[in-house]
Amino acid sequence: MAGDLFEDLPPLSAPLTSANGSAVTPTVASAAPPPPQPSLPPPPPPALKSALKRSKPPAESQPKTSAPEKRLRFKTTTDASEMQVIEAMQKIASHIKNIPKFSKASKLVLQLIQAGSVKPATSGHFFAILEAAMSSLTTCNEPSVRADYHELFSAVQDTIECLSKKQQNMITTWTMRAVVANDLFTDDSFVFSKATGRIKEAISNLPVATEDDDVEEAACLEEKTEAVNEDAPTGNKEESDPFGLDALIPSTSKIDDKSKGKRVTLAKARKGEEEEETKRFLRSQREALISCLEIAANRYRTPWCQTAIDILVKHAFDNISRFTSRQRDAIEKLWASVREQQVRRKQGKSVSGKLDVNAFEHLQAKYATEKISIRRAVGGSGDRKCQQWLG
Repeated sequence: MAGDLFEDLPPLSAPLTSANGSAVTPTVASAAPPPPQPSLPPPPPPALKSALKRSKPPAESQPKTSAPEKRLRFKTTTDASEMQVIEAMQKIASHIKNIPKFSKASKLVLQLIQAGSVKPATSGHFFAILEAAMSSLTTCNEPSVRADYHELFSAVQDTIECLSKKQQNMITTWTMRAVVANDLFTDDSFVFSKATGRIKEAISNLPVATEDDDVEEAACLEEKTEAVNEDAPTGNKEESDPFGLDALIPSTSKIDDKSKGKRVTLAKARKGEEEEETKRFLRSQREALISCLEIAANRYRTPWCQTAIDILVKHAFDNISRFTSRQRDAIEKLWASVREQQVRRKQGKSVSGKLDVNAFEHLQAKYATEKISIRRAVGGSGDRKCQQWLG
């Protein structure tokens, strides 16, 4: 009984009040701060680490701003000088005439075109290469070099601005022979139709031929036949003046004549050169178109080519007035041959003259003469050959 009755009870929730009514806060001894926990060591690295996982670099090693690094670059190609390009073109021109060497030489020409080496300063030597390649007008249609000629003259179109008007006319004619004519040998009907369309367009652009064109064509043929005999008079001239000094010694009368009519002569010469060049271009263009028509006519045996060839030859025959008299005869023969083939096709005959029949018509003609019995198990002759076939 002498002990404290409230010893085991919890403390009061309400604050204690003193005798004068003021609240009294009990003073509790502040507990000591807990001791700091020892820092744990870092975990050991895993025993197995993926080979594909890359360790993350520390943040300090990463630069905040990446400055552009300077790299040392070596120049692997050298720009050829103008003299080197000219020497290369001269060497190519001497080899491109040979058919066995044409494929390799044309690849070198393509490299010059792609490198931009064809410029007005080198256009003369570049044209000499093309002139040597087309020294024979029928070589470009040979099967061994047909694709190389097509590729070469297709790429030449990118450099035509560097050439003169006369050179551009020559390239237009050569393109008709090397590109359009070679497209007629294709197995693609779309390419063949496109080539015939270009030929028809070129025929429509020709002017009407005149009698002067016939005379000039005959004179041109005579010049080609007499070209062999031109060396004889030149030899006598060289013997009389071996060093060519007479042409270098001017006379007073010639100087006076030149000073008087210099302007008139230059104007007439320019006009005459332009007219002569136009006539030469039209003459070569007509010859190239006749060559294309002959190549197309030789492919008439191919069935899918026949319709396009009919339209092409018919267009040439309708515009026959645009060709010379000798070329008109060739077009008339082509048109007569095409009409004959058209009549044969309407009669059911092919180009070879045989009847053009399909498989059904062939079997129909075969079994028309066979004896087939209406009975089930016997043949027409009674040998019972149909029994095994009918089961």
